[in-house]
Amino acid sequence: MSFNQQKKEKYTEVNSQVDKLDASQSPELKSLFLMLNKNSENNIVLNLEKTKYCDSSGLSAILIGNRLCKDSGGKFVLAGLQPNVKKLVEISQLHNVLNIVGSSKEASALFES
Repeated sequence: MSFNQQKKEKYTEVNSQVDKLDASQSPELKSLFLMLNKNSENNIVLNLEKTKYCDSSGLSAILIGNRLCKDSGGKFVLAGLQPNVKKLVEISQLHNVLNIVGSSKEASALFES
């Protein structure tokens, strides 16, 4: 499995196990976000520590997760962006739209308040 999930007290953490988040991996991530949303999981942290590359289909999957959480009154957080992925997010101006933190530990602090 390319992504695993871990239910925390106030959110679900999705950990990417892939080196590249591209057209071959993004459908699985989109399906996971849809399943979580259907199960009323509307607070999600996507941890991309292990992902060194992302393309437009990967960004699309991330945006779907963000929209599903937002539409259901929850919060979507990206954590652990590697330099190349972070650069793509910034070039795409998505750092203005997404909640981005350095680590999953920082992400958990966002759900404490």
